[in-house]
Amino acid sequence: MKGGIRLYLTRFKYIPLIGTIRTYKKEYFSKDLIAALTVAVVAIPQSMAYALIAGVNPVYGLYTAIVSTIVASIFGSSKHLIAGPTNAIALLVAGSMRNFMGLENAYQMLFLMTFMVGALQIFFGVIKLGKVINFVSHTVIVGFSAGAGVLIALGQLSTLLGISIKNSAQMPTTEKFYYVMTHLSQTNLYALGLGIMTIAVILICKRINKNLPGALIGIIIPIIFIVIFALDQKGVKLTGNIPSSLPPFKMVQFNIVSMKEVFSGAIAISIIGLVEAISISKTIASTSRQKIDANQEFVAQGLANAVSSFFQCFPGSGSFTRSAINYHNGAVTRIAGILSGVVVALVLVFFAPFAKYIPNPCLAGVLILTGYGLVDKKEIKKVLKVGKFKSDSIALCVTFLATILMPDLDYAIYTGIALSIILYLKDTNKVPIKILIPTQGVDSQIIEQEIESVKGKVDVLIIQLEGNLYFGSAYDLEERLDSLVNKAKVFILRMKYVPTIDLTSLNALKVFIRTVREAGGVLIVSGVKSDLSSMLNKTNLVSDIDVDNIFMSENEIFASSTNALERARAVLNCEKDNKIKSMACNLLESVSNFSGGASVTSKNTSSF
Repeated sequence: MKGGIRLYLTRFKYIPLIGTIRTYKKEYFSKDLIAALTVAVVAIPQSMAYALIAGVNPVYGLYTAIVSTIVASIFGSSKHLIAGPTNAIALLVAGSMRNFMGLENAYQMLFLMTFMVGALQIFFGVIKLGKVINFVSHTVIVGFSAGAGVLIALGQLSTLLGISIKNSAQMPTTEKFYYVMTHLSQTNLYALGLGIMTIAVILICKRINKNLPGALIGIIIPIIFIVIFALDQKGVKLTGNIPSSLPPFKMVQFNIVSMKEVFSGAIAISIIGLVEAISISKTIASTSRQKIDANQEFVAQGLANAVSSFFQCFPGSGSFTRSAINYHNGAVTRIAGILSGVVVALVLVFFAPFAKYIPNPCLAGVLILTGYGLVDKKEIKKVLKVGKFKSDSIALCVTFLATILMPDLDYAIYTGIALSIILYLKDTNKVPIKILIPTQGVDSQIIEQEIESVKGKVDVLIIQLEGNLYFGSAYDLEERLDSLVNKAKVFILRMKYVPTIDLTSLNALKVFIRTVREAGGVLIVSGVKSDLSSMLNKTNLVSDIDVDNIFMSENEIFASSTNALERARAVLNCEKDNKIKSMACNLLESVSNFSGGASVTSKNTSSF
């Protein structure tokens, strides 16, 4: 029976909901429902606030919280991830759409971009680019999140202070901030008071109990003041009427010109959206012990955006706040995510008329705290502690500044990704090489002493290569090896710790081998694995090395290195009846009795 269920689940692995329903138990429902209600309470004010960040009517945030959440929960790899509007994605949407919001077809272009984001994410999942997401470094995300947090907070100042800015949707955040600072005299004290009240209520709720829906309470209390004192007539702007209906189906208007105009933004949003979703899923999975399929999550996020584009939604992704609430409030299955979307839909249908009293300054207060929360101070300190001029620190700082100062956020993302890749290549173009000299220890032990450089000429020199050798590090490999050509009579090139090597690096080894031979030296290669041996044969590198000087990597500990040392002893003619033997020969005589059981020690290096 169990084998049949396993086969059934495998067959429908691309629609995980089928497997969930198949194995669902009655006792799960109450837990999933409680988690869903808690998530919905937080999602409603958040979604409306994020819509304001994106520069659209709050109702579109609620639409996104319904459709995107339900679809992503049906197809997602994670049982606890809650998709929908997020602060970072909303900010990217605002940046990408800033120049189009004044046009008649602005919303058509927005929904088209939502579809394109979904199509790109599905494409990434289908061609299995799950691992490529690792090229977006953690420090780039930390830098972008911090920059996004600053932009969100600065962008909401005008709303918090009740200062009206003409055509603010088309303005960069820095320009809006400058306008606010030069027009502080226009501050509406009623608006500021309500915004501060919301911030205070949220902070107090967190102090009392972290599970309290502070954002919702912080919006409901000011509504009472709005109604009692008619503050809307004193310059306090309200959300206004919200349609009391489910998200309406509307065909996306496909237009080649519009697609070209929003394509760059769609690429950036699709990448950041996937990074958000995967990182949140893996964070929760580290506790829940659930296995996450990155490619399946790509497809799920893509389907969520593609489907929601037909229901007047803007792009969404995984929300850390709502996903954490979902998990910590006892959600057992993906049904909790679906139910949370259903609850938001019911609220929209039956309670939408009350939403018109929500003050915009209160939503601004929610967003300012959200922006502050995006600045991960602990992670930033941790990165900077490593070193201000290290690759991670540079990537973080540049991405942070680019996010704040660049006119388009998608370019800030590309800058951070490009910089992290460049810095990674800079760090990996150095080949880890250990220069070792075998020396005599106590009780006939042989130790390998690591040295930084060889001043004179020695009899035997061990060169231990480590890590993946690829074209980016081939020049450094060639330079390092060339400096050792005349430093020994016999070289032992240890390859045991080289997982992979490409043709460019093999060519660098070929140059070294030929140069050593021309200088009258002998090169012995040890620790050769089967795949490397195949490459040596295919590239005719074996012809430059005596077959007797190649030693395969063996299962026995130290066997390959021992054989190489015995070969070095033979090359140095240590068996010859000399009255005065070289120091190396005296040392290597002990190797002939070495069978892997003798004690081998090492100082400042790994033992051979």
